[in-house]
Amino acid sequence: MGQTLAHKIWDAHVVRTVDKHTDLLYIDMQLLHEVNTPQAFEDLRAADRAVRRPELNLGTEDHNTPTVSLDKTIQDPAGRRQTSLMRSNCEQFGIPLHRLGEASQGIVHVIGPELGLSRPGMTLVCCDSHTTTMGAFGALAFGIGTAQVEHVLATQTLLGQRPGDMLVTVTGQLDAGVTAKDLVLALIAQIGTGGGQGHIIEYQGEALRELSMEARMTLCNMSVEAGSKAGLIAPDDVTFDYLAACPGMPTGDDWEHEVAYWRTLRSDSDAVFDRYVTIDASSVVPHASWGTNPAQSVPLDGRVPSPDDFHDPADRIAAERALAYMALSPGMAMRDIAVDTVFIGSCTNGRIEDLRAAADVLRDKRVHPGVHLLIVPGSARVRARAEAEGLDKIFRAAGADFRPAAGCSLCAALNEDRLRPGQRAASTSNRNFEGRQGKGSRTHLVSPAVAAATAVTGCLTQPTDL
Repeated sequence: MGQTLAHKIWDAHVVRTVDKHTDLLYIDMQLLHEVNTPQAFEDLRAADRAVRRPELNLGTEDHNTPTVSLDKTIQDPAGRRQTSLMRSNCEQFGIPLHRLGEASQGIVHVIGPELGLSRPGMTLVCCDSHTTTMGAFGALAFGIGTAQVEHVLATQTLLGQRPGDMLVTVTGQLDAGVTAKDLVLALIAQIGTGGGQGHIIEYQGEALRELSMEARMTLCNMSVEAGSKAGLIAPDDVTFDYLAACPGMPTGDDWEHEVAYWRTLRSDSDAVFDRYVTIDASSVVPHASWGTNPAQSVPLDGRVPSPDDFHDPADRIAAERALAYMALSPGMAMRDIAVDTVFIGSCTNGRIEDLRAAADVLRDKRVHPGVHLLIVPGSARVRARAEAEGLDKIFRAAGADFRPAAGCSLCAALNEDRLRPGQRAASTSNRNFEGRQGKGSRTHLVSPAVAAATAVTGCLTQPTDL
């Protein structure tokens, strides 16, 4: 019987089998950020251990970093200390670090691909659940906890239980104006936030082959919102063309040798998955979330559901609580939901393609006077490219607040970018949990194009409505 891609990569990295379900894996690359790493380094020192392979670890400053200025002091004392510890820890242990203001700084899941660190067949980990982003390259990438960060630092290995395999086949093609963000919201609405639990989701199908690398990253990024350990897409020519432009890639015969190997990284035709899901791409339309988790999403031309629409008692109770928190009424048209803030950014939708999509909508238009449109690039490279293409001029002419510094910003709300209680946002980020964007905040997840159109009208809007 054939193997799935996930287990081909897993088996290639087994250092030792511990028992029937657990293996010790070699980790090709660990990415670090300032929030979840201080304790790992402290435990490393307490045990008098060194970092096994400093060059296979890379740090960046992203969660706490101010976005209003490159030289602004972090206001929050805890955030300021976390960043200070990140700098001193990386210096002490010889780990490369991209600081705020440097040309390669940015959100960890954005700079990993930009710097050519995410390659097919690799194992990548980070102390952040959205590490699944890099599965778009045919890499086994997933988030880990602080204790596991220390283990990887000390040994460049990690204990892991073999996950199950889940195949999501996307048939047909996405219609014009429908994005990877809409696709993944539709998928999570279909299978639920626990639909992928205990599994690695592999995406296949005609629609996937048509997606750009940045769109594939969006899809894999939000795979964790379905409860999966990782998202995975087999590498193809789209992948190789993207990687060829990244720094540090081999050239000549070495490049051809790498590509020849990467082409072997796909699930065998007779591989058996533990679960199968099929979604018709032509049925997917622009989506927006109405509740407090990504599964509580509906088509933008739909209506807010009633708790009575849910047969499962737990889903019914969750809907009642979500409607109360979001201050929405059943039957309300999604397009009638007014917002006062729009956020375009995050590791989900803060790349150059996302900013281009927003600029296409905002060109020659003005942001609604009652809306604050905040646009934060996912990395310093994204910001520089946006400026080189003149996207910043389009944003500012429209009345948007285009920030000069990159970071997680309003997605994590760990810096000064946060909503006040009762404020409502259309956001291109990945989570709409209670209080995610600030205590008492209300979040509607949307694509960059829908976010930009919403900023123009003040209500949830798709570009064709303009």
